[in-house]
Amino acid sequence: MKALLVLLAISGSALADDGALLHCRTIADVAGRVACYDAIPVAPAARTATGAVATPRAVAVAPVAAPAANTEAGFGLDTMAKDRTADLKSIESTVVGKIEGWGPTTQFKLANGQVWRVVDGSSEWFMERTNPKVVLSRNALGTIFFEVDGAKQPPRVRRIQ
Repeated sequence: MKALLVLLAISGSALADDGALLHCRTIADVAGRVACYDAIPVAPAARTATGAVATPRAVAVAPVAAPAANTEAGFGLDTMAKDRTADLKSIESTVVGKIEGWGPTTQFKLANGQVWRVVDGSSEWFMERTNPKVVLSRNALGTIFFEVDGAKQPPRVRRIQ
């Protein structure tokens, strides 16, 4: 029973400031969101049945810089961002290899390393092309379209890598 009380005391400190956690979840910028979480004060450590202080072990995590949303590398990764004024409106690249169209859920790997998937259920077929030029463009609502050189109607896509 004492062990259960100790566990409840330790887990209670993890729920110390739900309001702050909910606020941090609303921040779209990754670095800003992490800084918000880091700034949340930690509740005082719980004491075990013997009176010793029960503190969680720290885990060292190397910081990882996320690509900025307004760079080519970050294009398409900001689908949850609320402020798109600084975002790029389009990027250009080429498809790696041969394509002769697309169907629902078709994936395209680009020369810049990005991978995009058709998400609108559309399909189109045309003469096979090798490494065709493509333009990924964002409309005013944030939807991204995959414009293949010479295709009639661009599909709506989402970046998956």
